Amino acid sequence: MKFLVVDDSATMRRIVVNSLQRVGFSSCVEAGDGREALDKFDASVSFVITDWNMPNMSGTELAKALRARSDSGKTVPILMVTARSVKEDILTAMECGVNNYIVKPFTPQVLKEKIDALLLAPTAS
Repeated sequence: MKFLVVDDSATMRRIVVNSLQRVGFSSCVEAGDGREALDKFDASVSFVITDWNMPNMSGTELAKALRARSDSGKTVPILMVTARSVKEDILTAMECGVNNYIVKPFTPQVLKEKIDALLLAPTAS
């Protein structure tokens, strides 16, 4: 399983990648914003973890762009990891195509639980 980790903070990308490795996931590609993520997204990516607030293209814009594609972007699980915790923000993210949401800070165990839940969820059509 290959993860695309998207955050404008290199430190936060490292935290997410390290957390993924701690819970058993080792294949990751990183992007500093949504535009770079779209460039790096291909059929080998099976899961996207993205921040919301980024320059050039936000996490919600990335989710919309992926969902508008005709390839695996339509169905790839998208997990948003962000500091935004207001209920309206969570609803907005879901409306944009995000499947689940984690508020920073988080633990590797919470990350794993959210990933596992998405991997076990039936695919919506």
